[in-house]
Amino acid sequence: MKLRTLGKTGLEVSVIGFGGIPIQRVSEDEAKKLFDHSLENGINFIDTARGYTISEELIGKAIEGKRDKWILATKSTARDYDGMKKDVEISLKNLKTDYIELYQFHFVKDRETYDQIMGKNGAYKALVEAQAEGKIGHIGITGHDAKLLEEVIPTGKFATVQFPYNPIEYQGENLFKIAKELEMGVIIMKPIAGGAFEKGELSIKYILQNECVTSAIPGMDKMEQVTVNTADDIVNNPLTEEEKKEIAVIVDALGDTFCRRCGYCQPCSEGINIPAQFLLEGYLLRYDLKEWAIDRFKGSDKTAYDCTECGICEPKCPYDLPIREMMKNVQKSFKGVL
Repeated sequence: MKLRTLGKTGLEVSVIGFGGIPIQRVSEDEAKKLFDHSLENGINFIDTARGYTISEELIGKAIEGKRDKWILATKSTARDYDGMKKDVEISLKNLKTDYIELYQFHFVKDRETYDQIMGKNGAYKALVEAQAEGKIGHIGITGHDAKLLEEVIPTGKFATVQFPYNPIEYQGENLFKIAKELEMGVIIMKPIAGGAFEKGELSIKYILQNECVTSAIPGMDKMEQVTVNTADDIVNNPLTEEEKKEIAVIVDALGDTFCRRCGYCQPCSEGINIPAQFLLEGYLLRYDLKEWAIDRFKGSDKTAYDCTECGICEPKCPYDLPIREMMKNVQKSFKGVL
């Protein structure tokens, strides 16, 4: 596994890290096997978050006894001093450690949020204190607004920046150049566009061609995903012309409006699993899995047909997707096949 230095932190992290979102779906035993397998395949970097339900707890139990082999990163949406102080302590407890290498501000979406964090009683003050107390090593920031992050990272307040990047979402490329000039670590979330990119390994290979990138963190909950994502060809070889053509075909099929399955739109007031509905539509229309998609759509407790168009979900989407219109499209897509 290739290692890259995470900016000024000096930490040598694997170019493929372990994204901690989907781990919440597996058992403790499965989690342990996954992380053991990841170590065997050269992964040494884990990224999780307070908001990923039981992700921190599962990771803490899974790496117990092997903590020294891992570089840990987590994050919190706390914006005030007290909230962040509390979250740091919870993260330490959950991860069964007395030290977390990287603690990040989760989803800094606008200037108002940033100003709150950096204010007199903001969350940044709490992380600086945690750093001084030896509880965390470095402070990072994550978000989906490239322009905002381009404005705030030159302050020198952050060691790393985390941002979405894949063949469909490349709006962060200038941000990455700025970060590299500032000697910041660049962590890539959504490397497979939230699962929407059909051939995830090609997307990861595409990302690693960018020398500004330090580590991509695909979410993984299966052994075979770890094996595929850490393959020597993905990590060490340039894209072939044929692979570039494959990527172009997939990008064209997805278009601009698609769900990255980040889950920020949840919970739905009607109990609909919104990202799952868009995923099933994708399998129905794009991935030649029509019968599979229909069966699972029928088996869903709530579907797009239960949408009341309340609109509560839309302001929460970091990509400003027209979710209500997209749900109507799901209805239309399945109407002709049910």
